[in-house]
Amino acid sequence: MATGRTHRPATRSRGIPEATVARLPLYLRALTALSERSVPTVSSEELATAAGVNSAKLRKDFSYLGSYGTRGVGYDVEYLVYQISRELGLTQDWPVVIVGIGNLGAALANYGGFASRGFRVAALIDADPTMAGKPVAGIPVQHTDELEKIITDNGVSIGVIATPAGAAQQVCDRLVAAGITSILNFAPTVLSVPDGVDVRKVDLSIELQILAFHEQRKAGEDVAVPEEGAAAAVPPPPVAPHRAPPGATAADSGRQGPDGDVPAVMPA
Repeated sequence: MATGRTHRPATRSRGIPEATVARLPLYLRALTALSERSVPTVSSEELATAAGVNSAKLRKDFSYLGSYGTRGVGYDVEYLVYQISRELGLTQDWPVVIVGIGNLGAALANYGGFASRGFRVAALIDADPTMAGKPVAGIPVQHTDELEKIITDNGVSIGVIATPAGAAQQVCDRLVAAGITSILNFAPTVLSVPDGVDVRKVDLSIELQILAFHEQRKAGEDVAVPEEGAAAAVPPPPVAPHRAPPGATAADSGRQGPDGDVPAVMPA
């Protein structure tokens, strides 16, 4: 199987929007589940529901792939699995290196979903000398001094950074200098990279903060919205019009109107 080191994604040359690219893995996950259940075809509505998008957006996304389905039948599941896998570059092997084998790095190394999706963990790297040689997920950890050689020897395409924030930029610079052009960053910091290098950031604390915001807003709405059947606010009673006292003349009253009301605007 060919490695992805010299492969450039077809999505750029075909002009597929980034938003569509971000949704392709969602469709692929839903389609893979259908394939495992031997479901031959699926409608756009069913697939959109499974992927968590609306059907009109799904049909638009698939039009970029040249896949329009069959009226009354839907989409061929196996063909779509192949088509999306090919577009995402998952029909070939992608060697991955994980740098930073703490709790998070070790958890990533043990994740079984990488291999089934075309990503092979080629090496684990850590700056701690005491970690060198220790197996994690059956792979011996290697020291960062060997980073460049490891990348070259294994034809690594993608680097995963799971280091503390303070070390992430230096690791990133070394990965880029060694030829890595795609980085998945788990460190809680923003990386600076040159043009031509793609970085995807995963920050669990930020996602939790966003959820906290929505929870707070929902709690505020629960307090502010009156319960169904609650009495509506009663408007204040109207102010009685001013009337001149008995026996007063028009001059005394400030030029009354025909009913004795004082005009809203009185002449000077």
